Amino acid sequence: MPDPEMDRIRHSAAHVMAEAVQELFPEAKFGIGPAIDNGFYYDFDLPRALTPEDLEQISERMKASIQAKKPFVREVVSRQEAMQIFGDQPYKLELIAEMPPDEVISVYRHGDFVDLCRGPHVEHTGELRWDSFALLSSAAAYWKGDEHRPMLQRIYGTIWKSKDALREYLAYLEELERRDHRRVGRELDLFSTHEEAGAGLIYWHPKGGRMREIIEDFWRMRHREGGYELLYTPHIGRSWLWETSGHLDFYRESMYAPMQIENQDFYLKPMNCPFHILIYNSDVRSYRELPLRWAELGTVYRYERSGVLHGLMRVRGFTQDDAHIICTPEQIEDEILGVLRFSLQLWRDLGFENVTAYLATRPEKAVGEPERWAQATESLRKALEIEQVPFKMDEGGGAFYGPKIDLKINDALGREWQMTTIQFDFNLPERFRMTYTGADGQVHQPYMVHRALLGSLERFFGVLIEHYGGAFPVWYAPVQVKLIPIADRHVAYAAQVAEQLKAAGLRIEMDDSGNRMNAKIRDAQLQKIPYMLVIGDREMEEGSVSVRLRTNENLGAMQVEALIARVQDLVARRANYEL
Repeated sequence: MPDPEMDRIRHSAAHVMAEAVQELFPEAKFGIGPAIDNGFYYDFDLPRALTPEDLEQISERMKASIQAKKPFVREVVSRQEAMQIFGDQPYKLELIAEMPPDEVISVYRHGDFVDLCRGPHVEHTGELRWDSFALLSSAAAYWKGDEHRPMLQRIYGTIWKSKDALREYLAYLEELERRDHRRVGRELDLFSTHEEAGAGLIYWHPKGGRMREIIEDFWRMRHREGGYELLYTPHIGRSWLWETSGHLDFYRESMYAPMQIENQDFYLKPMNCPFHILIYNSDVRSYRELPLRWAELGTVYRYERSGVLHGLMRVRGFTQDDAHIICTPEQIEDEILGVLRFSLQLWRDLGFENVTAYLATRPEKAVGEPERWAQATESLRKALEIEQVPFKMDEGGGAFYGPKIDLKINDALGREWQMTTIQFDFNLPERFRMTYTGADGQVHQPYMVHRALLGSLERFFGVLIEHYGGAFPVWYAPVQVKLIPIADRHVAYAAQVAEQLKAAGLRIEMDDSGNRMNAKIRDAQLQKIPYMLVIGDREMEEGSVSVRLRTNENLGAMQVEALIARVQDLVARRANYEL
């Protein structure tokens, strides 16, 4: 929940930080400095790059300002006065020029520092605890997030009500850093990005590809069991398709520029939906065929500014697990209940039990008959109530083309991620003139529901990596078992065991390097491999293996058949938190 008091404290801390930067760099140009979740930041145009030593000096100057208990004073000024005050601050002048003519312009002063600001702030700097804040980092940030504008330096900070709360938050940040999917992906050799070949595009390495294959195969199996048929559609479409769908009118900025093929414009697809509709419209449809449940792992391409790209979480090319349900009005309640149950079960299978729903209703501007909106919204609400899913209302938050349910999951660190969307669409069926012949012999327009369950597979894997910290469940860990022969004379027996494990379907690696045994075990633990099989003289004599877990637990000697049975059981049950 929003905390107005902490927002004031954090916003005030941003001003105190800007004051300190001005003292250190009198020629600094100031961007904006808002409060954000758990902290604050400020953007600066500075004569040189900041160093860690600069952040230390800024922090010390902030502490001095806090101890001085300088009052925050609000002043309302005219537009002309504001432009005089900030005459040497181009970014502030741009913000002033963008303000509506009737907007009240205010500035806040504390000490010798003045800033363009709506407020509010605390009474004086002493309300900020000098021992409860920390400057975290500095990073490059384009002015207004636009890569065509100047590059500024952004300083991030955090501040809390107590020293203990700060210490707890810094420990949380350390855990975030340890689990960061970019770091883990690099350490476990799962994926990479290559700016020189194009930003925002993911290269899946063999281990990452193995994980993705397992999850995708599981996804396909579940969909076939759930009555879905799988589709495959092209990556490009002629401009007519995107004109008809409306994407060129409403989504052009997020689409890549067209390519010319035989004097016609073709676009990389940002969505799979229009292709599924073309398949539907390729034949005359009867109510007897409905419902149709069509799913696709379709790769789409969306232009994102380089400043917002972030590992797997924000990319330009990604695979979306789209599905479309096309049905009659009489079928809609059963279909919505079915897709909600399907979604919840898949998340449970993947180890996420804590799911919250948000039900978004009709906005002021919308297409589609009010009766359809009412029926669709009621079917969403009823499904949530039947499944006893906790949900919050998002009144007026639906897209202009239909109401929706968003499902959000909580990860191991308590963060909430929006993943699944169950979205009605009253727009595309109309645009593409989708019809079916009803039992009355008349032509009707079907209901269509979009459903992205995992959403972007890339983003899903980012969440998955951070949730488990790279210590993946045995059933889709890229390597399940690492064989560690102690000396060269044990390699031949280890190779026999390896063949036995592979024949049983286990994913294995063997470390037959000349490194010491403890170093081999340490390396396997860093790779977060579930099982390490240490093989020495005794194991050779007994025809066994000595089993260690990545958790440091030593299970001792075990027959190879017993280990195989143990791993196969975990895989069969898709156990997410057992070894």
